[in-house]
Amino acid sequence: MAAHRGGQRTDERRGGDGAHDESLLTVALAFAANLGIAVAKVVAALITGSASMAAEAAHSIADTFNEVLLLVGLRRSGRPADRRHPLGYGKERYIWTLLVAVAIFGMGALFSYYQGIETLTGHRAAGESGPIVGYAVLAVAFVLEAVSWQQAVRQVRAAAREEDLPLRDYIRRTDEPTSISVLLEDSAALVGLLIAFGGLGLHQLTGSAAWDGVGSLLIGVLLTAVALVLGRINLNLLIGSQADPRIVADVRARLGRADEVEWVVDIVTVTFGADRVLVCARLDFRDSLTAAEVERACVRMAHELRGAHEEIDEVFLEPVPRDDPELRERVIARYGRTLRPRDSGA
Repeated sequence: MAAHRGGQRTDERRGGDGAHDESLLTVALAFAANLGIAVAKVVAALITGSASMAAEAAHSIADTFNEVLLLVGLRRSGRPADRRHPLGYGKERYIWTLLVAVAIFGMGALFSYYQGIETLTGHRAAGESGPIVGYAVLAVAFVLEAVSWQQAVRQVRAAAREEDLPLRDYIRRTDEPTSISVLLEDSAALVGLLIAFGGLGLHQLTGSAAWDGVGSLLIGVLLTAVALVLGRINLNLLIGSQADPRIVADVRARLGRADEVEWVVDIVTVTFGADRVLVCARLDFRDSLTAAEVERACVRMAHELRGAHEEIDEVFLEPVPRDDPELRERVIARYGRTLRPRDSGA
């Protein structure tokens, strides 16, 4: 018997437009702030000759470029499904956000390491002039970054509350990496500004350029850490991660409670875009049911699952016998055991 395919839901029905607009606002605000900050830091780096300031200038240039990548990702991933891409373009957002991680490391961290090593090995001029200009630029940059950071924090916290998750768990589980990217970038920027301020100040107080070099190296370490975190998040999403465990447990429980179902043989969920989940389940139906009754049951259960969870976009339900040895081996290989009849997810 052919598997039942649940109809695809529109973005409007899933409430995707609101989250998309909020992400656009967050990225646009970050772009405007970073562009102004980058210009100011470049000028200050040229005036002061500070390695830490130069590292921060590279950091802001990378962040400005990254916001462009995020905007492109938001635009392209929102395209509707078509014949060549029946599940839509949602995963393309993860590609562009992964490029952001690469840019943070390649444009920001590596340049910071270079500046720090040049200073510590004496290949960079030890003189420093106009430190007041540097302090002023750092102070203004901190204010602008704080504005962008507050918007990112507001969006991420609101999303975490909506998912009823602690902030840390939401960051680890989210399938919407755009706002997380901005939050991590802005957080790193604020910490980096404090490091640059310390390097600039200690250089002025002690007359030793080593402090400036150390500050640049620390900024490089900070950016490397952010790049690794972003890369890990997007790598998992590109590979194809399971949906929120709470959704998986509820789907399993709902299918298991259906009167027509004797055994939930297998269930697979895959995230394929922001707030888009694919559900595939193999079910052993009661032998007394007719083909028409099984078909109607599949339609009803798919409708119930999509109604219960806005994230569920596609549902495939396949009738199978629970004693098929090949299916049993596949399920045990995936879960370490077979699923129990009317499994509640416990």
